[in-house]
Amino acid sequence: MKIRLNSVDYRGSVVDGPGIRTVLFVQGCEARCDGCHNPSTWSAHAGTSIDTGDLIEELRRRALNRKLTISGGEPLLQPEAVLELVRGLQDFDIALYTGFDLESVPKDIIGHLRYVKVGRYVQEKRSTVIPYVGSSNQKFIDLREGYD
Repeated sequence: MKIRLNSVDYRGSVVDGPGIRTVLFVQGCEARCDGCHNPSTWSAHAGTSIDTGDLIEELRRRALNRKLTISGGEPLLQPEAVLELVRGLQDFDIALYTGFDLESVPKDIIGHLRYVKVGRYVQEKRSTVIPYVGSSNQKFIDLREGYD
């Protein structure tokens, strides 16, 4: 299976979830939110198509602390590829950033995540003080602590 990828940041992010994380940016987003910090990820036709198995191998080699955030674009526009990816990285601490609401995240994907950030970015509700989100309407959920 292929996944459409924008880029992978192996330098280590501290703003995309707890700890120092590798961030995978998928390609394609239909929301096109005003103020988006990743407009280069919007086009579903840009980026690179890569085999999920090859990406899993690369992440295992290069993401040494096993902390990964899957962001975008919108990862849930490629649900089958994301599911294959998270299944192949079951020993990773994985966060998924989506503009969808929690109820729209497939349960089979949720079962492989540690964290999920849900909610569309709203520029008028921009926040720089709430950890791991861009606007106050978004929620960052630790799935091991349970959720409603």
